[in-house]
Amino acid sequence: MPGGKKKKKKKKKKKKKKKKKKKKKKKKKKKKKKKKKKKKKKEEEEKEEKEEKEEKEKKEKKEKKEKKKKKKKKKKKKKKKKKKKKKKEEEEKEEEKEEKEEKEEKEKKEKKEKKEKKEEKKKKKKKKKKKKKKKKKKKKKKKKKR
Repeated sequence: MPGGKKKKKKKKKKKKKKKKKKKKKKKKKKKKKKKKKKKKKKEEEEKEEKEEKEEKEKKEKKEKKEKKKKKKKKKKKKKKKKKKKKKKEEEEKEEEKEEKEEKEEKEKKEKKEKKEKKEEKKKKKKKKKKKKKKKKKKKKKKKKKR
């Protein structure tokens, strides 16, 4: 019967259609899976990028802090050095002043001593002169008496 044959053929076509549908479904599933994988990959990459950025920022912050610390230390050292220098200079100045004063004192003393010596000499001379005069006078008196 030709009609039956046709029916059979139709059935076969239906089976083919079902197969095609199954294939399409499989393809769709594959596509979905691929999309999901891509999304996951993208998310992971973004996460990694974010972490790297954070790490970089952290590092930079740390470096900045270290730099600041170093600068502060340097400044402190410089200040200390300056202070030390100033102190040294002050001490030297003081020493110089003391030396000068001592010198002046010495000179003053020497001058005074010199003056006193001179005075003493003068006094002695005067005394001697007086004595001589007295002696002369005495002699004169004696002569007169005779």
